[in-house]
Order: sequence, then structure tokens, then C-alpha cells
Amino acid sequence: MNEINPLLAKEEYCYLTTTGRVSGRPHEIEIWFGLRNNTLYILSGGRDKSDWVKNLMKNPSVTVRIAGQTFAGTARLVREQDEDRMARHLVAEKYHEMDDQNTPDEWARTALPVAIELTPRKESK
Repeated sequence: MNEINPLLAKEEYCYLTTTGRVSGRPHEIEIWFGLRNNTLYILSGGRDKSDWVKNLMKNPSVTVRIAGQTFAGTARLVREQDEDRMARHLVAEKYHEMDDQNTPDEWARTALPVAIELTPRKESK
């Protein structure tokens, strides 16, 4: 499998497209992210109440666009404790969401972590 370009991790936002669980239509959001190898991590402040989380729980096939590059992906909730901790730190450090003790702030501690396994797809036009 090809590796995702690690320079993409420096981009400010990614664009996540899920399939609407009711409408069946594409639903795109702009969101903060962290990237480790071919796994993209995002945090949902609305936890499982966010529409995009409800959508990916019904259909985990998503697309992610970062800096004009589009990737197919499979989303999942992060459940394993070490991965959960790593995902929270990855996103919180990138966006300076750390408290005085260098631990994730309240948002990063309470948000729902989601992992997306990315596959290189195609260049966007």
C-alpha cells in the first residue's frame, strides 16, 4: 500500500464527506485532523450526536480531501485505550488545545475520537 504524504499532516483542515444516513446524499464538513501514517484522526465535540458521526456509523465508507488530494477511507470509532490517548494528543497538540500541564484541554479530553483508514485515491481537479 502506498503511504500518504506525511506533509499533508501540516494542512490546517481536511474535508470529510459522509453519506447522509437518511437522504443518501454526500455531506461534506471542514474539520481539524491529525494524521499518523495512513490513519487520519478527528475529534467530534458533539460526540455521537454529530450528524457526520451518525452518518459514518451507518455507512463507514467516506472520502477525505486534504490540500487537493482525495482519499477513500473507512471510518471507525476509536475504542482501544492507547489509540484513544494518542489520537487526542495528536489533534490537541497540532491545534494548541493543551492545558498548562501539557495534557489535552477539556474539549480534546471529552470529544469522541474517530479514525479513518485512508487509501490513496486520485488528485482533485
